[in-house]
Amino acid sequence: MKITEYSVEKLLDPTGILKGDRYEFILDVEVDKEDELYSENGIYIKLILAVEEDQTRVAQYQLYERGTDKYLDFALEEDELEEILQFCKEHY
Repeated sequence: MKITEYSVEKLLDPTGILKGDRYEFILDVEVDKEDELYSENGIYIKLILAVEEDQTRVAQYQLYERGTDKYLDFALEEDELEEILQFCKEHY
């Protein structure tokens, strides 16, 4: 999996209920044709990064087909999720 483009936006919590900060990432990713995530149109990942005092984590994520915005019901493998987390930590 290769991240080709991304955007990030800090989310506001007007209620003050959530601890720390939240960032929404949209990651365009390229995957091999043999990968079960492969789509001819390409895919992107929408995720929420939670940044708290002593922890940064992926709070949630969803995968979508580029162009159609069709939700893809797949889970990322542990190493893919770790790779994405590291990328997000460097770019928020």
